[in-house]
Amino acid sequence: MFEIFKNRLEIIGTLETVTALRISAGRSTEPIGSDLPVIKDAFDRPLIPGSSLKGALRSRLESFLRAIHHDFAANPAQETEWSIPPDEMTNVKERIKNLTPQEKEAQLHEYIINNTDLVSSLFGSPWLASKFQIRDLTVSQPEENWFGQYQERDGVAIDRDTETAGDGKLYDFQVVPAGTPFIFHAVIENAEEWELGMLMIGLHQFQTEQIPLGGGRSRGLGVVKLIIEEMKWVDVRDENYKRDKTYKPQTDPKKVQDYLKSLINNSSNPTSHDIDTQSLKQAWADAFINHLSSELQKRTNTTATSSQ
Repeated sequence: MFEIFKNRLEIIGTLETVTALRISAGRSTEPIGSDLPVIKDAFDRPLIPGSSLKGALRSRLESFLRAIHHDFAANPAQETEWSIPPDEMTNVKERIKNLTPQEKEAQLHEYIINNTDLVSSLFGSPWLASKFQIRDLTVSQPEENWFGQYQERDGVAIDRDTETAGDGKLYDFQVVPAGTPFIFHAVIENAEEWELGMLMIGLHQFQTEQIPLGGGRSRGLGVVKLIIEEMKWVDVRDENYKRDKTYKPQTDPKKVQDYLKSLINNSSNPTSHDIDTQSLKQAWADAFINHLSSELQKRTNTTATSSQ
């Protein structure tokens, strides 16, 4: 279906390493230097791929939601455990193949939305684009915070049978030192309130140092802390649509026009001026908890009906 711009949340902050961080670039083929260097940008400074942060965040949210109901989070690593497996998608397309192109598009879109698990609705799936993007994280103010201070650590592979160091298994690996700040920049577009609430809970795990990144976590590596410094919220939805999702039009043309003018004038966004971020975060979190309760009730009713 053709997408309509409804809202946009931009989150800007700093991700700081609390302990040393190792996101490996793979084994080096260079004759000198570390056996396992970290990922670096074009300026030879450390880099945290946005996909690494997003993957760790998704995994934590999936573990939370599976603890409530196994249907709330599919297994993205196993095709047969996707919320819509490939065979099922093939069958759906076969059933609607004789419809008009517009009818096929509408029915396929509705089927995907109604059958996608909660986490994939925000983070994306093979059939649904992600609403959430995290840019690759580079060192913040490198002229002040980075002077090439990589650290080298020694490692050894243990032979499980002899419980001793294996022959030729000594190696060294590179880490980024604790206290290194990285620029955090995330964008979320066209998300529902409950999806934003789910995201706020996930980001709070990074704010409280609960999600480690990279390798060597059993050694204590990878502890990071997120500091959110700014949130820019744009919402051009019609007030009636917010209360009733069947209402048309979905957006307020005046709000859209004001937003476009602000982009052209490079001025502060009028729809996000003086926003109360704490109140927004609380409202989104409440919407997420209410949505979980509603979805859980649906599944409980379905199970009770099928058992009769």
